[in-house]
Amino acid sequence: MAGIYYIGFYSSIFFITLMSIDRYIAIVHAVYAMRVRTATCGIMISVLLWMMAGLAAIPNMAFNQEVEIEQSLECVPKYPPGQETWRFFIQFEVNILGLLIPLSILIYCYSRILKNLQSCKNRNKIKAIKLIFIIVVIFFLFWAPFNIVLFLDSLQNLHIINDCETSQRLALALQLTESISFIHCCLNPVIYAFAGEMFKAHLKKIFQTCIRRISSSNSANHSHSLPTQVLGYSDSDRVL
Repeated sequence: MAGIYYIGFYSSIFFITLMSIDRYIAIVHAVYAMRVRTATCGIMISVLLWMMAGLAAIPNMAFNQEVEIEQSLECVPKYPPGQETWRFFIQFEVNILGLLIPLSILIYCYSRILKNLQSCKNRNKIKAIKLIFIIVVIFFLFWAPFNIVLFLDSLQNLHIINDCETSQRLALALQLTESISFIHCCLNPVIYAFAGEMFKAHLKKIFQTCIRRISSSNSANHSHSLPTQVLGYSDSDRVL
């Protein structure tokens, strides 16, 4: 289960970053996008990202063990004596692959997109700028707390922070901020989808189709009941 957890952790961040790169290519390099934004290319990049997520999760999988804590089994990292270096490597790996690199890519991509939109006279420009601002801010708000707490936990393991009360607070904060960061994995695709004009058009079309089918079904049921009402007699009258 630890392997699935960490593969999902890294893959979610990688795919969010990929979505930003895709939007950057589509807007800033529109001509080039027509060649590379294909189904085949998308499948190949997706497979590559899943492989990268698997490789990044290997250290986490290698050192996780089931341990009984207060009469319940929990999957926690256990490092052999003399191999504490792996703990720091794994935590700094999360900081670098989970925040620093993705956030840098997001800032670069959306700064270039903003620059491109400023030179483009489009009535939807303000909407696009707001969306870009929301995406970057939400990414930072959801992922920065977890990475900051994880970094502080690394300082604690290096005995730079050496306080029992602080250690307990860090353990609680680590669980809380990690849960908050995973909410972003569900939230970000929704932001992208509902902000896209094409998605909203498809959604509107689906609702209109459903309403038409319900209306036609009600009309059909109403028309079946009309003959007996128009003729003025019921089924019992027919028998007589």
